[in-house]
Amino acid sequence: MDIMTMTRELGKAIQADERYKAYMTAKEANDNNTELQKLIGDFNLIRMNINQAMSAENKDEENLKKLDEEMRALYAQIMGSEGMIAFNEAQNALEQLIGDVQQIITMCANGEDPDTCQVSHGCSGSCSSCSGCH
Repeated sequence: MDIMTMTRELGKAIQADERYKAYMTAKEANDNNTELQKLIGDFNLIRMNINQAMSAENKDEENLKKLDEEMRALYAQIMGSEGMIAFNEAQNALEQLIGDVQQIITMCANGEDPDTCQVSHGCSGSCSSCSGCH
């Protein structure tokens, strides 16, 4: 089996993993949550209004402050929702899995033994064997 075929098999294994399934379930739940989607739409609209207000020749500081407060309140409401909390937890778990896989691949590419190299979740100080800061 060539390396690209093996990589595709790894992709299938990742998609069969419970962390991937939990991520996709949480994502789909949020995508189908009309209340959450409305909040996200409102948030994006306020963000566009802030951008327009910021680029106006005569900035209305009072309006900018009001829009900023509204945007912050909506953001807190969105991020504090049960669906977004579940999504973020699932996303973090999936990212950890992908990071671990990348770390093992990198260690192997640097000559370490694939059967014995260990994933590290702390910073070793060596960026050459790291999949990135989390």
